[in-house]
Amino acid sequence: MLSALVERDMDVLVPFGSGQPYDLVVHLGDKRFLRVQCKMAWRSRDCLVFNSCSTDHGRGRQSYSGLADVFGVHSPEDGSVYLVPVDAVARFQGRLRLRPTRNNQMQGVRFAADFAISRWTLESLAGLVEIGESAPSIA
Repeated sequence: MLSALVERDMDVLVPFGSGQPYDLVVHLGDKRFLRVQCKMAWRSRDCLVFNSCSTDHGRGRQSYSGLADVFGVHSPEDGSVYLVPVDAVARFQGRLRLRPTRNNQMQGVRFAADFAISRWTLESLAGLVEIGESAPSIA
């Protein structure tokens, strides 16, 4: 994830210590920072699936809502990387669709291609911090 962000000319900070609800921080300029929680995805049928919660050692599943801004999702199967707003996926499990549904359902479907790291600009990421939208328009 770190290398994918750096390759896109983003200034990335790595938090010192442990216990933060995010793994990386992207400096967006103008005193704005984007908190990135890194996740690994696995393939399940026509979707990439990742945990969108933490277990936090005995306190049960905890949501990242309000604690991180995006999930940095990596699929080791093909090396693809996605940036997914925390509030754009279900609280406990995120799913990104790789192919259209068999019944052509579109409502509530999140296509992986829409969240590919190449689709994001610093300006669109900054919109997540400034506005706090759950499903921003991405370039």
